[in-house]
Amino acid sequence: MALYSEKVMEHFKHPRNVGVIENADGIGEVGNGKCGDIMKIYLKIEDERISDVKFETFGCGSAIASSSMATEMIKGKPLSEALLLTNKAVTEALDGLPAHKLHCSVLAEEAIKAAVNDYYDKKQP
Repeated sequence: MALYSEKVMEHFKHPRNVGVIENADGIGEVGNGKCGDIMKIYLKIEDERISDVKFETFGCGSAIASSSMATEMIKGKPLSEALLLTNKAVTEALDGLPAHKLHCSVLAEEAIKAAVNDYYDKKQP
């Protein structure tokens, strides 16, 4: 059995939504000190909906694939729905990750939540 699913390899080799959004409405950056992975998620919000999302990830193939899949899963969704995204849902959408790489999907979940929280923090008067 292959270590990584076809979906993981596809999102690693051809990641979606890579890049930076200038003047992003929300930015979330998280990292894992043990493995060194760093994820940064940028959100553009219109009417409480994610109109665009981009990411920059410094890390392994699983981290890149998790970022790519997570951004695909929240693009166009209301913020309330994006906040419900779990690392388990990201892992399942990728048809699984090796146990020692599950922390990558956790980073994706945390980065999205951090970006949404940043958006709400910026809206505070």
